[in-house]
Amino acid sequence: MNASKLLSRIRLTIIIFIILLTLSGITAMPVYTEMQWLMSKDWFRQDSLMGAWLYKVWLGVELMHDDFPFMFYGYDWLAFAHIVIGLAFIGPYRNPAKNKWVIDWAILCCFCVIPLALIMGQLRGIPWFHILIDCSFGIIGLIPLYLVRSWIKKLERGI
Repeated sequence: MNASKLLSRIRLTIIIFIILLTLSGITAMPVYTEMQWLMSKDWFRQDSLMGAWLYKVWLGVELMHDDFPFMFYGYDWLAFAHIVIGLAFIGPYRNPAKNKWVIDWAILCCFCVIPLALIMGQLRGIPWFHILIDCSFGIIGLIPLYLVRSWIKKLERGI
């Protein structure tokens, strides 16, 4: 593979990563509407593990919406943080070798998702299946980042 193809592959992967990172944050903003829609579908029985958890989450979201709507401002900032983190990848997009530290930082962040989810999930009473879903975001994020990192190394070696 020549340097031009490798650079294109790096940039495409970074663009996809930015888009998915941004979308994962932005989807937190309409949490009330999303949960309201999900609960209206009645896809999960309330006596199931998933159904009981979703119902509990819905009750909390609904209470927050009705009595403490200012708390949703935290979700707005969560979305903003995802957007800002995505902007950090403009450097590696423009010059992967010079900005490979951003990829290294992102890999470290993905690893840090796991202890955060395990520790805080337990403290906050999050069920295990949901903690594992949260951990999977860090693990899944490692895949494209690792690929980009290895492609940058190839690019630096002149392929």
